[in-house]
Amino acid sequence: MALSPTAAQRRVIDAADPATGRLKGTEAQLAALVKRGLAFRHPRPPHDHFLTPAGHRIRESPAGPRTPATTEPAAPSAAPAAGGVFAARVGGEDAVPGDAGPARLREVRSAWQGLLELRRMTGSDGSTDRPCGWERTHLVQAAALALEAAGHRPAGPDGGDGYRVRATPQPEAVAVYGPDGTALRGCGATLEGAGWQVGEYTEPRTRVRYLLASPRKV
Repeated sequence: MALSPTAAQRRVIDAADPATGRLKGTEAQLAALVKRGLAFRHPRPPHDHFLTPAGHRIRESPAGPRTPATTEPAAPSAAPAAGGVFAARVGGEDAVPGDAGPARLREVRSAWQGLLELRRMTGSDGSTDRPCGWERTHLVQAAALALEAAGHRPAGPDGGDGYRVRATPQPEAVAVYGPDGTALRGCGATLEGAGWQVGEYTEPRTRVRYLLASPRKV
């Protein structure tokens, strides 16, 4: 069971790379976070330290008194956190206005490259073709990032063209909606290329087509 961090350890967690979870601190600080189950030391050189899923939940929790690291994370949000931390755009009514120009493209590209590096550093074989632990605990954000990084456009707050990524009752699956069949299949191809298993389905009552996507394990 992970233990809640001290105030000093929380500052180290808050300063972690938002995309990869890579930590910077003294050896004593990092070792203490490992002991608490909030970080791990990568077995390959340069033996950097990264947040565990419990550490990511602590980092994303609101300021103020800390809840235990075993508390379930809040529902993913499309809104950037305070301080301008990058957030993937999930589309639709959960979307927030934002720049779609060169600055956003650079942010998305940097976040995607950071995620690929996290896959490489945390995977047992150094592969980048399968989702990592962070993605499996942040399904909506991970799928949305893969789509936005590939050039797909999220739907705006008033609907319209673009993808929408939503949580589902299934523990390791998200639903992806698109404006038409062609765009939806394009989203499916992108997610499959990013290491997700994808199937296309129809809602029984509305007849709306959607994708059900889950992180591939092997």
